[in-house]
Amino acid sequence: MSLAGNFSKTLSIALLLSVARIQRYEEQVFEFLKGAITKNFKDDQIQDSSKFLQELLPQCNSISNMILDTVKNSVFGWDHVTQGLVQLGFILMDSFGPKAGAFGKVTEATSSTTKTPNQLACRLGGQVLLESFKMHEPIRGEILEQVLNRLVTKTASPVTHFIGLLSSTVLSAPMILLESSSKVTETFDQLSYLPLSTVQGLLKAVQPLLKVSMSMKDALILVLRKAMFSSHLDGRKSAVAGFLLLLKNFRILGSLSSSQASQAITSSQVQADVHSRYNTAANEAFCLEILSSLRRCLNQQADVRLMLYEGFHDVLRRNSQLASSIIQTLLSQLKRYFEPEQDLLPPLKLESCISAHGDQVFIQEPLAHLLCCTVHCLLWNQNIRSGGSVSDDDDDEDEEGGVQSELHTILESITKRMIKSELEDFELDKCAEFSTSSSVGVKNSIYAVLVMGLNEVLMEYNFITANYNKNHFEDVLELYKRYHKVSEILKERTGKGRSTSSKTPRSLLSLGFVSTLLTALFRDSTQSHEESLSVLRSSGDFLRYSVSVSLQKIQQLEETGHTDGPEGQSPDKTFRHLCDITSVLMWRYTNVPSTVEDAGKKEKGQSVSLLCLEGLLRVFTTMLQRYPTRMSNFLSSLDVSGEGEAEGEGSDLTEQTAFYIRQFQRALMNQLSGGEEEFNSKEAQLLVSILSVLSRHLNPSSQQFAQMITWTVKICKETNFEDISLTKGLLSLLFNLHVLYKSPVSLLWEMCQDIHSQLGDIDQDVEVEKQSHFAIISMKTAASTTLLVLSQVGKVLDEVDWLIAKKKSQISSDRTISGNTQQPLGQQDPIEKAVTIQLGTLLTALHELVQTALPQGPCTDTLMRELSRTYSILTTLTKYYIQLCATQPGQLPARLEKLVKLSGSHLTPQCYGFITYVQSGELTAGGPEKLKKKKKDDEAVAAASAKVLRETKAIPNLIFNIEQYEKFLILLSKKSKVNLMQYMKLSTSRDFRINAATLDAALQEQEHQQDESQQVCLCLNLFIQCCRLGFFIFNGVYLFFFRLKILKFQSKIQRKKGGSNEKQLLFLLLHFCFYYPVH
Repeated sequence: MSLAGNFSKTLSIALLLSVARIQRYEEQVFEFLKGAITKNFKDDQIQDSSKFLQELLPQCNSISNMILDTVKNSVFGWDHVTQGLVQLGFILMDSFGPKAGAFGKVTEATSSTTKTPNQLACRLGGQVLLESFKMHEPIRGEILEQVLNRLVTKTASPVTHFIGLLSSTVLSAPMILLESSSKVTETFDQLSYLPLSTVQGLLKAVQPLLKVSMSMKDALILVLRKAMFSSHLDGRKSAVAGFLLLLKNFRILGSLSSSQASQAITSSQVQADVHSRYNTAANEAFCLEILSSLRRCLNQQADVRLMLYEGFHDVLRRNSQLASSIIQTLLSQLKRYFEPEQDLLPPLKLESCISAHGDQVFIQEPLAHLLCCTVHCLLWNQNIRSGGSVSDDDDDEDEEGGVQSELHTILESITKRMIKSELEDFELDKCAEFSTSSSVGVKNSIYAVLVMGLNEVLMEYNFITANYNKNHFEDVLELYKRYHKVSEILKERTGKGRSTSSKTPRSLLSLGFVSTLLTALFRDSTQSHEESLSVLRSSGDFLRYSVSVSLQKIQQLEETGHTDGPEGQSPDKTFRHLCDITSVLMWRYTNVPSTVEDAGKKEKGQSVSLLCLEGLLRVFTTMLQRYPTRMSNFLSSLDVSGEGEAEGEGSDLTEQTAFYIRQFQRALMNQLSGGEEEFNSKEAQLLVSILSVLSRHLNPSSQQFAQMITWTVKICKETNFEDISLTKGLLSLLFNLHVLYKSPVSLLWEMCQDIHSQLGDIDQDVEVEKQSHFAIISMKTAASTTLLVLSQVGKVLDEVDWLIAKKKSQISSDRTISGNTQQPLGQQDPIEKAVTIQLGTLLTALHELVQTALPQGPCTDTLMRELSRTYSILTTLTKYYIQLCATQPGQLPARLEKLVKLSGSHLTPQCYGFITYVQSGELTAGGPEKLKKKKKDDEAVAAASAKVLRETKAIPNLIFNIEQYEKFLILLSKKSKVNLMQYMKLSTSRDFRINAATLDAALQEQEHQQDESQQVCLCLNLFIQCCRLGFFIFNGVYLFFFRLKILKFQSKIQRKKGGSNEKQLLFLLLHFCFYYPVH
């Protein structure tokens, strides 16, 4: 049964779900529905990505709407389908939900408008379950139970889609869920055994229920208390996450002094309804109870403390009456590591932040994060109090004022003494060891990261409290110099080892401060600020550091959806800071070109303009993935002119995007028109990447989109820079745009002609006509262009294959419904005509490539695969017409005969010539220089080449597909009574005969190599024998004269005694004349 016709699909789906109640057909029905759903989503995706297909076919019927209509109609007495709907929903979510990545890592889902068919199917399953939950009371308990069971049991795989379903269920019907509150309470008992991400998502989802169910809240408090003392680290972290969530959502409306925070209050003491907005006393007691539990975390592992420090500011922002208690807690913790003596350096006890267990050294106190949390809470509370947003009693204000004053004094002391401290005071210098394999190296690495973090936090504190005071800004710059010195040593020392260890630690600067800092450095033109800001602006390293931190924050936002520090979890605040940062980066790049900057300064590191451009690329990519629906607000909020008004305000998204596209087009044109000396390859690549991202927001039917294509084609035709990366970027942009405008086959044909012209013909005697449709294609860039062209050829073949499959299914369905077909065989419908034209143009383009002397390797391999696919699709088209001939009378379309003639006369003979070219290239790969290597290396290369040849299947596959195509052409000729084989010519390459001449030449060359090797070995052996003979002669002569000298000495003694030594002298002569030569 087809679900794509015009018949009422709601009834069809309902019937299928009813049949699924029969156990015998259950599995078949759900497999069929799964396949139909995924196929529908894939068809939609293919059609949306091609203008050629959109014009050829009407939009597919949405199966999502059909299934959701079935859910809505099931209210009217369709009780027999409700159980099937529940099963279908969970099958879709289980089958197509997110999967764990490498090493169990879960990839964060993005909010991008472009979703895969699997994601769409999973979302459809969630919608089915949510709507069924709302409409059918009998199945609510089952749905909730299954969702909670999956949260508990699927600990090794992501459950974000089930958490999202639970959250939607709670928000849509919180009172209905209270009827099943016991199931939620049972799930709380498993919190300490669940992954932290699951716990956070679960508690956030059920948070609205905690405000209306006191029993559920008490049960959660009890579980979290137990988890605080769990033996598992994740269990304790889950307890902290739960307590922080409760503190954020149970607000105190009255005042609360810090002296009351030390009182221990249990949940049993709170008898009133703590959820009433007027019962603030109960909320106070509840929050104080949680804070007293959280203080115990300050003696636990670093990961638990880190969670607490990162959550305190969000708690303070949501529940401002807890400020006094939180700041007092942070002050007490900070004093444990602060050196009160003003003459002592360094000002903090870093050794207390590290613990050792045997040979293992690990951090115990994340001191930089503690100081960061303290600074942010202090500054936020100070701003709130100074603004008069919160009214307190006089005693409370005096007490808080004293704590804040003490904290400011401590921070100022730490700042001054950190500036005075040298690296040696922290046991860090250029001679320090940072190896991860030794305990000393690990300790020094922890010290370095702590010192860098402390300097960053102090930089932010002093900048915010400076009020544009020059002396304070000088302190900021001195702190940066200390930070930079440690950072350089850490990079230098760890860079000598593994590359992964030299990764820069994540910055502790908040996103809001980065936005403020960049605005002050680049766009603040206030006269009174000029002198103080010039201190920071004079340091190129500090400017680069500021922009680099913004890149790091944007990248973190792109990857995870949030950033570290205050307001990093708030999408709205993050979006606002992102707009401000983008305005600064855009203004800096457009007003200070990189060419001017590079000419003025020759400093180490990347220029600020290039960093700004890289930041803009990341911002636009982040907006596309994380805030796709807010792109119009984002572009309208950018203030590039500096007059306080954004460009393009009030216009639609296409016009706004086109405005910024024109600015980046001008920047790229300046790069390309400046000559090769001024050309910056990386900047040009970044500009092309930005244009690619922005062009996705243009409406394909708009005039701006057509102008973008025209401009891109012009650039590709006129640009002659031989830069491979730039060529890839521009051609990829051209293809991505062109496929949404019209079919790119004519474009591919022209590019194939240019590639053939640049690389020459496989037959060296053939002179190729010089053609240059696109100046960007040169001898240097032709190979990389070939791979891009073949990739696009593959996409066109996918579309053609999809169209043929569509026609086949249409014939089958029409035959089933009407029992007859619509038109005679000789008349082609639009789809058949389009397929034939597409294939004909592709064959012409491939005819150029198979004659091209492509470099051996990826180019030839990819071309082989695409040729094989081309013949496979031609075979599929032939089978389709064989199927038509069986049911329809008449002759074949003329276009099909031309296509067969084109394939037989133009492509197939050239394919066999190309096969010969590839085989000859493999046999002679390496050239004459490899013949000079040693015999052992030659044997290794030969073995490797033989292995590659054995594993290569491209050539046999291509020849097989050609022969299959010819086989079905013969069958079609018989069916249609048209001799199609008259255009096909048999080739001698298909029989795999051995080329005798090539074989003889290879054997003679091998024999010549062996003769040369034997001659070398003989010469070497002769030389060794000569050396040995010379050594023995020298040894014999030396010993003869030595012994002769001894005999002379003995003869003198014998003469004095009156004796004779003539016999010994005669023996020596005989020994020398006979022994040594024989030896």
